[in-house]
Amino acid sequence: MPMYVYEFVEADGSGGEQFELFQKMSDEPLTAHPETGAAIRRVFVEPNAPRAWTDHQAKHAVSDTNLARKGFTKYVKTGNGTYEKTAGAGPKKLKRGK
Repeated sequence: MPMYVYEFVEADGSGGEQFELFQKMSDEPLTAHPETGAAIRRVFVEPNAPRAWTDHQAKHAVSDTNLARKGFTKYVKTGNGTYEKTAGAGPKKLKRGK
């Protein structure tokens, strides 16, 4: 459910204190506060949506330097069941057991 911003309507018609309220998109906008019955109106504000995840951010998140800094070890398969360490602590090579 989206969160909507409402404000109290002052006696002179100006906007008062604002508050947020979760509502279904199909619900009609409220005109009275659900608890106090005071006059309110919905306010249109910029949506608070998370920013898009970019390729650059993804590459940085899994970079060898960043993984090592966060305590992870990364191995890359080199062939014949052998893996070589590219980041972090641990043995330089691992051999896959059969």
